[in-house]
Amino acid sequence: MLTGTGPGAGAGALTGAVPDGRPVRTASNDVVSAHTAHTARTPHTAGWGDPASLVDPFVGTGNGGRWVGQVDTFPGPSLPFGMLQWSPDTTSRPDGGGYNYADSALTGFSLTHLSGPGCRVAGDVPFLPLAADAPQTDAPQTEPPQTDATRTDASRTGAPRTGAPRTGATRRSVPFSHESEVARPGYYAVTAGGVRTELSTTLRTGVADFTFPPGGPATGTLLVRAERSATATTDVNVSVLGDREIVGQVSSGRFCSSHNRYTLYFAARFDRPFTTARLWPPDAHGPTPGATLGFDLGPDRRLGAQVAVSYVDLAGAEANLQAEANSWDVGQVAARAYDLWSRQLGSITVAGGSQEHRATFYTALYHSLLHPSVFSDADGRYPGFDGRVHRILPGHPHYADFSGWDIYRCQVPLLTLIAPDRADDMATSLLDDADQSGGWLPKWPVAAGDTDVMNGDPADAILADVYAFGDHGFDAARALRLAVHGAEDSPTATDPPAQGWYVERPWLAQYLSLGYVPNTHRDSTAHVNNGASATLEYAVADFAVSRLAAALGQDDVASRFRARSHSWEHLFDPATGYIRPRGADGAFPPRPPAVAWDGSDQDGFQEGNAAQYTWMVPQDLPALVSALGGPGVVNPRLDRFFTELNAGPARPYQWQGNEPTFGTPWIYDSTGRPDRTEAVVRSIVDQLYGLSPGGEPGNDDLGAMSSWYVWAALGLYPETPGAPVLALGSPLFPYVAVHRPSGPDLTITAAGTGPYVRKLIRDGVPSSATWIDRTASQLVFVLSPTPTTWGTAPSDAPPVFP
Repeated sequence: MLTGTGPGAGAGALTGAVPDGRPVRTASNDVVSAHTAHTARTPHTAGWGDPASLVDPFVGTGNGGRWVGQVDTFPGPSLPFGMLQWSPDTTSRPDGGGYNYADSALTGFSLTHLSGPGCRVAGDVPFLPLAADAPQTDAPQTEPPQTDATRTDASRTGAPRTGAPRTGATRRSVPFSHESEVARPGYYAVTAGGVRTELSTTLRTGVADFTFPPGGPATGTLLVRAERSATATTDVNVSVLGDREIVGQVSSGRFCSSHNRYTLYFAARFDRPFTTARLWPPDAHGPTPGATLGFDLGPDRRLGAQVAVSYVDLAGAEANLQAEANSWDVGQVAARAYDLWSRQLGSITVAGGSQEHRATFYTALYHSLLHPSVFSDADGRYPGFDGRVHRILPGHPHYADFSGWDIYRCQVPLLTLIAPDRADDMATSLLDDADQSGGWLPKWPVAAGDTDVMNGDPADAILADVYAFGDHGFDAARALRLAVHGAEDSPTATDPPAQGWYVERPWLAQYLSLGYVPNTHRDSTAHVNNGASATLEYAVADFAVSRLAAALGQDDVASRFRARSHSWEHLFDPATGYIRPRGADGAFPPRPPAVAWDGSDQDGFQEGNAAQYTWMVPQDLPALVSALGGPGVVNPRLDRFFTELNAGPARPYQWQGNEPTFGTPWIYDSTGRPDRTEAVVRSIVDQLYGLSPGGEPGNDDLGAMSSWYVWAALGLYPETPGAPVLALGSPLFPYVAVHRPSGPDLTITAAGTGPYVRKLIRDGVPSSATWIDRTASQLVFVLSPTPTTWGTAPSDAPPVFP
């Protein structure tokens, strides 16, 4: 389902190209024909050296089935880590991405989106162009209500979304066909309701061409639907400046029913004056919830728009518009965006293999590089967690939107490998957030506040990974000080919770006194108590703190936190062979007598069950294997576990669509059966990812799901947070070069066929180790179609951490 071979493919008005491949505007602005659209969606078969040409932004915009649900990516343009994502919203408006490939009508093109979160968020300030005789509907749609619903998407609990249609505000939508759509990095186009819309973006601004259909009056209408964010909006206020500019603001938030709120400011200007500018009357959303703008069109029936956003103030939006919106030509802006994406995606070169695998790889890498999002304005200002405006150093943006629980496992390590400078700035952003909120590291920050979504303390692992794999361009001593504070201190009257309510480590006192979190609590997004999963997450975070402390020479802190990272042992139930929750009295929950308990019980676990979470002890795999009875017991048990690869939360098998099981396929590297890691990983790659709207095994979760694929295709995986160690699988491609900005390239070559490793040469020396550290620069694999005995000796396993 690829959507073009380069910057100029199938773009409607962008139908020509100069020899270097950049689009040029033709005299015709005719709607793209069905044949042209089909051609644009034909897989690119030549010139695999241009990675952006292989990206399909429609991957993940659909539903993958019961335990996948909506993947929730978005097809519209954004730059890597961009502040603005100008993308279409469809009538069912799924979480974050706002676009469902199964829908047939659009409600607007909004300015902010997140790729695949588990709750509604963003979707701020949709623009909807209307032709004079455009087919429209004001009938109720299938869109859920605009409420602060909790995280109940099908990929997490299997429960359908519920709720009556929204009422009140204008509910207009316009039909569209996929045959008229084109999407590629930095560009999106569609014909909806007869109007051809083309979009592109810079870091903080967007540019649009709206081409209205021929015939009838040469006029066009544009709705600015500022009250239609994805979640409940307040204080919406739109104003008209002069005869061709509007500005406004909207307050939204409440991600996953949290206390989080933010205000987005926007400024939009047009290349022709208004003929009418009607501001909507006050309602529950604010004093001026939107505007209807009318325009007289020229012979080409085009309307150009430039828009910018800021989270600081209207002056910030205007300044961003002035700084970055330097062209009205969508083709020109799209070409720049495409080139930037080509360079960013070119941080990893893959060659050989199938066209489908290469396209899936670069699409996954593309999704891995959309977030976290730049949050500071062009002048460096941004709103802090303390409610004040701060200014960041030039060239070092402040970042927001960290899906901590999801991304610490493999998306952040990927960024440290290929974009270490950005990773350093992201780490600094987390530290600044903490300093502005009383010293508490955030967990799942959206805009200028935390949300307390999911459990654990993922910032510890994020910071430790950036230091372990990156180039140390952030204040690691400050990171350690803040991590220790959050891991050892609970809020008090003199050291209050962040923003008046956020607690970095809930139930910390019980965790420190008992050695585990008792199963009497749940977080805001859980449908069961989650004491066991909270304990496992704290143990991983404690290990990450110990690694960072050791790297900084603070051995006493390292020892103290390494001891705490064994807390999973308090929850291991030898009678069943599973990690299980315990009450404050130390008792495990009862189970029926004479029943072979299979670990499918979800009580005690955030989004998962005992069978899935028992393996989530990446810091102590040798000890876990020993507790389970040794490799002779563990390997058959893992084999049974992987008889299903995406089983959902209620069955005792792998649930690849959920992050706690991301590392489980690599456990075989520690049990003398690396061939099983190689086989299982390849099965997941081949069966659960692909070039389709449902082509991921679960919510993309701001790049978490996509980055797993990138690592798997490389034949590597960051198994242990905070440790610069990569477990080995087998590479998907005959040639890979990871271009590390702060060191030599890591090149990976593979001869032979099949997923099994027969031989490995690391940096010129034969190796049977099933892992590498960050110093490796050349890996030469010889592959086999049948299992081998490579890497099976106990000494070949990944290291034991002292």
